[in-house]
Amino acid sequence: MSAASPSSESPVLALQGITKTYSEGPSEREVLQDLSLTIDRGESVVLMGRSGAGKSTLLNLVSGIDLPTSGQIVVDGTDLTGLSETERTLFRRTNIGFVFQSFNLISTLTVIENVLLPLELAGASLEGARQQAQEVLAHVGLGDRFDSFPDRLSGGEQQRVAVARALAHDPLFVLADEPTGNLDYETGQQVLALLDDLVRETGTTLLVATHDREALDRADRVLHLRGGVLHEELPNFLADAAGPSPE
Repeated sequence: MSAASPSSESPVLALQGITKTYSEGPSEREVLQDLSLTIDRGESVVLMGRSGAGKSTLLNLVSGIDLPTSGQIVVDGTDLTGLSETERTLFRRTNIGFVFQSFNLISTLTVIENVLLPLELAGASLEGARQQAQEVLAHVGLGDRFDSFPDRLSGGEQQRVAVARALAHDPLFVLADEPTGNLDYETGQQVLALLDDLVRETGTTLLVATHDREALDRADRVLHLRGGVLHEELPNFLADAAGPSPE
């Protein structure tokens, strides 16, 4: 099924006929089945689905970490399936920001050093990178924690650092994989609100894979992955306006 939104401009992401199969001993398991999707620049999209449904697999394909068994993935006009592994890595460093469930901060680096890392990998000058890292950390409420190490921060603060790191290099796309999974309810909602506010302020495209249905309140579009197939649903605020579905 194609879950596409109409746009007069070229989409920032276009997936066409994506299938992903994994070998498990003598058999094969098809995780994604002939999946097609477009996302427009600046959209905030939530991807729902049970554990094992293929959400993380889809994010890995969009970022170029993995390649599909068949099909085409085009991000901002670049066909990732036509790039080498090195070329995909360089593309990802420049164009993709990540927020993970487990934060994935480097424990031996300070807060600001963690945020500086993607800027340095993208080739930014040290002076410019440090200023940009300081600004984005202040924006997420951690302007006084530059020199702290991750183990001195709460879970919510660590995820704020991860959000800052994901956005520091002005990526084309932010991919968030269960960003509230290791947080309590209140802290998780604060992180979702912060992430949503920042991507809308910067015009960054956001794809969030989550179990958290509260994320639907902020989405422009909601996709549900079932049996390797995408289904599009109404965001909560539109579903509420439409009233209950007929039985």
